[in-house]
Amino acid sequence: MKTSRNVIRISRHGGVIAQGRRSVPEEVPIAFSYGGSTHAVMMGTPADLEDFAVGFSLTEGIIRDMSEVVDIEILEAGSGFDVQVMLGDNQADALRARRRHMAGPVGCGLCGIESIEQAIRPVPDVSSVRQDVSFGDIVAVIRLLSDGQQLNHETRAVHGAGFYIPGEGLLAVREDVGRHNGLDKLVGAVLRAGRRGHEGVVAVTSRISVEMVQKAAILGSPVLLAISAPTALAIETAEQAGVTLVALVRGEDFEVFTHPHRIIGISADAEIVS
Repeated sequence: MKTSRNVIRISRHGGVIAQGRRSVPEEVPIAFSYGGSTHAVMMGTPADLEDFAVGFSLTEGIIRDMSEVVDIEILEAGSGFDVQVMLGDNQADALRARRRHMAGPVGCGLCGIESIEQAIRPVPDVSSVRQDVSFGDIVAVIRLLSDGQQLNHETRAVHGAGFYIPGEGLLAVREDVGRHNGLDKLVGAVLRAGRRGHEGVVAVTSRISVEMVQKAAILGSPVLLAISAPTALAIETAEQAGVTLVALVRGEDFEVFTHPHRIIGISADAEIVS
């Protein structure tokens, strides 16, 4: 997951120049293959690849739940990894019927999409999902997510995604150099733990773009938290999908962009005026 490289450390104020070593995250090609054929190649951190495979398969619409994955085999392939996913017959047939090739560099969650309609795809409506979140939950989940990012503590170069269940705590934290990859890994971790998205809250350390909202809604989580800001399209998508979008969570301050009724202490008839 990480390596180290030589650096020269310079102190502007002290004028000190010294040799040192810096831990940095690995970044390698990760291929997802179904039925022996490559479907996608992503650049990412080579950790939690089983979770990554399951989460990617779900958020790409290749599977609907864990039962449709028969087996996962991870093979070293040159400078990267080939993650071979074996699907049930129905899913394998459906994938063959719509097979396309994607190539997704870090930070690009929609590479390989063939049309505008595919990019602005419909997402599940989680409006009816009840999930009460307290002020304390919102503050706690971001703190716990930061505490759980071991790779980022060592490298300061990866994004994190966490799944928090009110009353239980943080179920999982996943990290990657790509924010979309980190969230896909988290989605896979939740499914492989036998849990469902409606049970908890998704929290991320990155900005909220539309695909982050899409992935959270596909998982079924009705609440998405972030330490950074959302895009306009992310807000529109969260509004349409019934996702409570909370961003810019910094200490005990945060901003609520959509569906504030799930936050305890906010009036049920509170409205966000455009």
